[in-house]
Order: sequence, then structure tokens, then C-alpha cells
Amino acid sequence: MRIGYDSRPAKDWRGVGRYARCLLSALRELDRGEITETHTPSARRCDVYHAPWIEGALLRSPVPMVVTLHDLVPLKRRGEYLRSGVRFKLRYLAVQRAVRVIVPTHSVADDAINVLEIPADRITVIGEAVAPSLHARPEHEVRAVREQYALPDDYLLWVGGLRTPDPRKRVAALVRAKRTMPLVLVGPLGHWASELEGVTLTGAVTDDELAAIYTGAHALVFPSDDEGFGLPPIEALACGTPVAACDVPALREVLDGRVALSDVDDLDALMVNAESLSRPAPAPPAWTWADAAAATWDVYEQAQSAPRHWRGARRRRDAGQLATPEA
Repeated sequence: MRIGYDSRPAKDWRGVGRYARCLLSALRELDRGEITETHTPSARRCDVYHAPWIEGALLRSPVPMVVTLHDLVPLKRRGEYLRSGVRFKLRYLAVQRAVRVIVPTHSVADDAINVLEIPADRITVIGEAVAPSLHARPEHEVRAVREQYALPDDYLLWVGGLRTPDPRKRVAALVRAKRTMPLVLVGPLGHWASELEGVTLTGAVTDDELAAIYTGAHALVFPSDDEGFGLPPIEALACGTPVAACDVPALREVLDGRVALSDVDDLDALMVNAESLSRPAPAPPAWTWADAAAATWDVYEQAQSAPRHWRGARRRRDAGQLATPEA
């Protein structure tokens, strides 16, 4: 079986990029069939086409299409994601036409069923995992990143993209929350990030540097009020670093007692939790990218044998307004 894989998101520093890179590498190691990177949203010369992000979804795919849907935040919070909602309108319609939809948690599966009306039997939950390079690092590597990025000896850590503000990440609110320890923010920077006061900004870092920064942190703080999965918490745990996060369904599902959860509306409590944590941190979930690749290949085989007459999920009468901002 030949799989066309849209590898464009692999260059992205965010979680979607981590997913695309790690899954592609694991699929190649699995070696159950041919994987062809398309570099464009194209389904030519393949038996099954996989869009590992919503922007690769095709309205009219000539072969069975699999789409990975990481979350539905722009649909659930249209007023906060105006541009994304308009841009993704046709993409969400394309997702409805996918033969199979992969989601990272049951929480996202429920959203896909309730918001997009995708039949449950066409949805498969396949969890994400820790990249092999992200593991606890020795003290000399931790010292090296401290010197390179002028990090304090003891610090709280946040990891994510800082090029544009993301309402659900609540970085500005996190910075304003009460704390006694320094706060380090790691991720590619935009102009708005320079307005954040009293924090250390590293910008983009390599995976080896990120692993050392995780290892040297007192704790990871994760203030998101909505997530599809949440990679930074399991990455921190893999590096031996405890995690304080907000209590949202996907994180509760993925982390299952491994982190300190706080009420979504109380970031001060999140900081108190983070500062009170100590090592050793619990181990991350045992699920690996090899496991994810095997489960994903099973989905490809299901997609290839899907009925040829299938034309997509049942539409609501107002389906054309799925991603249109409310008046």
C-alpha cells in the first residue's frame, strides 16, 4: 500500500509539527508499506492520502483520505479565532468528507461527533507520545543551556509558540499570576512577546536544548484552558520534571494523576501548585510513537477498504456556517 503523506507541517515548531515529524519517522521505521511525502495537499499516485493537519484536508480527494484533527478550538470559540475560523471553513467541511479521522483524545473525538457530526465509527483515537530526543539530560548539559540563555538556577517553565497570541494558552495571564520563582518562556518569538515583563525569553531552541531546559526546571506550568492533547506536559515528565496544569478534559484524560491540576479560573493556584512540586516526577504514559504508527497504519488499511460510495458525514442544514463568526 502506498501512502501519500502531507509533510508540510513537519517544519512547524508547535505540537502539530512535532506530531507530523515523529509520526512520519515512526511510520518509516514500521516499514509496512510505502510512504511518499507530498509537500503539497495532493493525493496523486497513492492508495491512501493522510493529512496530518487540517490544512492538508482535501474537499475532493481521488483516493480514500485520512485526516488528523488535533482539536476544534476555532469552532468552539469562534469570537476569539476570527481569522482561523474563516480560513478553516472549507477545511472543516473537508474533514467531514474524510474516510477516517484520527484524533489524539476521546475529548476531541466527542467534539468531532458533536460539533462536526462525524460518525463515531469513522473516528479513531490515537494518542501522541514523547519524541525520543526528549529525555533527562546530565548536569553539564543543563549548565550549558543555563549559560547560553541566561537562565536562573531555579525556574518555572512554559513551552509553546510565541509568534502570535493564542487565547487558550493564556501566556499574558500566566505572566501576571502571583509567583515567587522566575518564569522562563521557551518558543519562537513574535513582536508581542517583547511586551511580556519579568520573564526570560529563549526564543526557538533545538530539541537537545529543550530537553536540557526541561531537565533544569523546577516545574512546567501549563495554563491552557483548552487542549486537544498537550505535548509539553508529557515531554516534561519524560525529562523528570513535575507538571502543574489546568484541569481541562484532554489533560485529565492524558495525564491521569501524573500532574497537579488546578481550577481553570485560578492561575495563582496553578503557580502555587507548581512551586510546591518536587522531584522525582511521575513517568509519562508508556505509549510511544511506534505504537502510534502501528495504530495509524491500521487506520490506513481501514480507509483503503472503506466503501467507495461513502461521500462524507451527515451535514447539518447550517453546515456552511460551521466556521463563520457569529453575528
